[in-house]
Amino acid sequence: MSPVPPVPPVPPVPSVNTFQVDLRGLVDLLSHHLYSSPRVYVRELLQNAVDAVTARLAHDPAAPPARIRLTATDGAVVIEDSGIGLTSDEVHTLLATIGRSSKRDSLENARQEFLGQFGIGLLACFVVARQIRVVSRSARTPDAPPVEWLASDDGSYTVRTLPHEARPEPGTTVRLEPRPGAEEWTEPRRVAELAADYGSLLSHEVTFTGPGVTDRPLTERPAVWDRSYPTPTARRVALAGHCARVFGFSPLDSIDLDLPVAGVRGVAYVLPDATSPAQRAAHRVHLKGMLLTSRADNLLPDWAFFVRVVLDTDTLRPTASRENLYDDETLAAVREALGARIREWLAELAAGDPDRLAAFLGVHHLGVKSMARHDAELFALMLPWLPFETSDGRVTLDEFVRAHPEVHFTRTVEEFRQVSPIAAAHGLGIVNGGYTYDADLIALLPRIRDDVTISELDAGAVTAHLDPVEPRQELALASFLATARTRLDPLGCDVALRSFQPVTVPALFLDDRAARHERDRAAAEESADSLWTGILGALRGSAPRARLVLNHNNPLVRRIAAISDAELAGTAVESLYGQALLMAQRPLRPADTSLLNRAFLGLLEWATHPVAGPPDPEGNRPGVSKGTGVSDEEPAVTEEDDK
Repeated sequence: MSPVPPVPPVPPVPSVNTFQVDLRGLVDLLSHHLYSSPRVYVRELLQNAVDAVTARLAHDPAAPPARIRLTATDGAVVIEDSGIGLTSDEVHTLLATIGRSSKRDSLENARQEFLGQFGIGLLACFVVARQIRVVSRSARTPDAPPVEWLASDDGSYTVRTLPHEARPEPGTTVRLEPRPGAEEWTEPRRVAELAADYGSLLSHEVTFTGPGVTDRPLTERPAVWDRSYPTPTARRVALAGHCARVFGFSPLDSIDLDLPVAGVRGVAYVLPDATSPAQRAAHRVHLKGMLLTSRADNLLPDWAFFVRVVLDTDTLRPTASRENLYDDETLAAVREALGARIREWLAELAAGDPDRLAAFLGVHHLGVKSMARHDAELFALMLPWLPFETSDGRVTLDEFVRAHPEVHFTRTVEEFRQVSPIAAAHGLGIVNGGYTYDADLIALLPRIRDDVTISELDAGAVTAHLDPVEPRQELALASFLATARTRLDPLGCDVALRSFQPVTVPALFLDDRAARHERDRAAAEESADSLWTGILGALRGSAPRARLVLNHNNPLVRRIAAISDAELAGTAVESLYGQALLMAQRPLRPADTSLLNRAFLGLLEWATHPVAGPPDPEGNRPGVSKGTGVSDEEPAVTEEDDK
C-alpha cells in the first residue's frame, strides 16, 4: 500500500485593505492641477442642484416646479433646491466616497439629462470652503427624517438625523463657510457674477439672494438665438448686443448654428477686424445649459478663425475637470458639421446678398481662401469675389482670366513687384502668388476653368514678351554685350538686350526657382570639401540661369553701351546688376556684396579723377599713388598745412 502524500499547507488569505486619502492633499491637487480657478466651486454647486431637481422630475413627473435659490452673505454661501434629496445611507455612500456618483449608480435611462458624471461632486467646494454642511430630505422615501452631513477640510465628517421640522419638504440645502484666504471667492457680488456666467442657459430657474437683492433671476431662457423677434433687424440688433456682452465686440454678421442631429444650437459671430490664423480662438460652450468653457479652441476647423461661437450642446463630452471638450469622434463630427454650416452661409451671401459678402471679404478674404484650397466647389463659388494682386491691379481671378487665359504667377511678392510694371506695359498677365494661400488657389484654376492655363513665371517668358532690339543695333553693341556677359558670367547671370517700358527702368533682374536652385548649388559646391563637391557636381542641372535684361530705351544704358573703355563699361554693368538685384529685393550672396562694393568704389574713382587714364592690371591708374587714391601731381595735405 503506497503512502498517502502529505496535504500541502493552505496559503493564508490575504488581507483586504482600502486606500487612505489625504483630503487636504487631494484638494490641493484639484485646485492646482485639475481646475483652472477656484471659481468652479459655484459651477459644482449649481450642477448638483440641477441634477437633483432633474432626478426628482424623472422619479415623479408630477412633482412641484423646480426651485433653486443661491444665497451669499459675508460669512457663507448657501444653495437650496427642491430636488430628489438623500437618505442617511445615501449620504454615507455618496457624499463621503470619493469617485462615487448617484448618476452612475441609478437612473441610467435618464443619465443624458445630468450634468455631472465624474463623481467629484462637493469635493471641489473644499477649494474655497473650510466647512460644508448638507441638510437633505429624500423624495424617494418621504417618511424618512432629514439628515445632516457636516464635513471639514481635514477629512472628517459627521452624519446625524434631524427632526422633521428641520426640512419639511424634500430637497437639499448646502452651506459653505469660506476658508481663510478664500473670502474673495465667496463675496456676494462675485458669487452672483459667477452664477450668472455659469448658469445663464440652465433649463431650471436659478435665483440669487444677497445684500439688497432678493430672488433675482440668473437664468435667461430661452437663449437669445432661440427667442422670437418682430423683425429680422430686431433679431440682428439683439444678437449684436449679446456678442458685445459676451465677447466684447460688435459682429460684422452672425451665423445661426442649428444642428439638431448633432445636438447643437447656437450662433457664430463674425469678427469685425482681420485676425491672424495662428491666433487661438476662444469659443463659449454650454453643456445642457451649464457653461463648460469660455476658451474652447477645438470646436471649429482651423480655417474658421474669423468667427467666435457660443452654443449649447447635449452630445459633446466634457473632460474630467468639465472645463473643456473631450476631443473624440463625436467632436470631430460636430466640428465638420459646423464648418459645413459656415460654408453654407457664405454660399447664401454669394447668392442673395453680395453687399454683405463684399463687406465680409474685405476683412476676411484670407479665411475664405484658406477654405477654398480644400473645397473646389467653394472656390468656384467665391471666384467672382476673391481679390488678388495682379499686373492689371487688384481684381478677382474671374475678371483677370477673361483678359488673360494664360496666367503666369510668381512665388514671391518681391518678384511680382519687380516684374509687374513691365508685364502690364507689354500685355503679360501675372498674378502675385506670394501671399498666403494664393499660389495654392491659382493652381486650382484649371480644375474649375477649362479654358485657363497656368505656369510659374520664368525669365524666358518675361524676356519673350519684351520688344526685341533691331538686329542692326544689337550687332553694333556686340562688343559691349560681350563685355557685360564676361563680367557677369562668374555670378551665374546671362545678359540680354531688349526695349521695354517704363523707360525709367535701366535693367531688369529675372530668375526663376530652377535658376535659384542652380545658384545655391554652385555656391555650396564652391565651399564644400572634395566629397560634397563631387556629389553637388553630379547634381548640376541644365536649368536656365538668371538673366539681366538691359533696357535699350533707357538713355543711361545707351550711354554705358557707348563707352569705349571696356573696364569702365564692365564696372557700369556691374553697377546695373547690383541696382537691379536690390530692386528685386533678392538676398545678396557674398559674391554679390563684393561686386556691389567693387563697382561702387570703382565708379567713385572714375568720378573723382575724370582726366586720369584707365587703371593698370593691379587696379592703379596713372597719376594716382598706389594704395592712396591721391594724385602724384597734387601734393597731399599735411597736418601743418591744415592748420
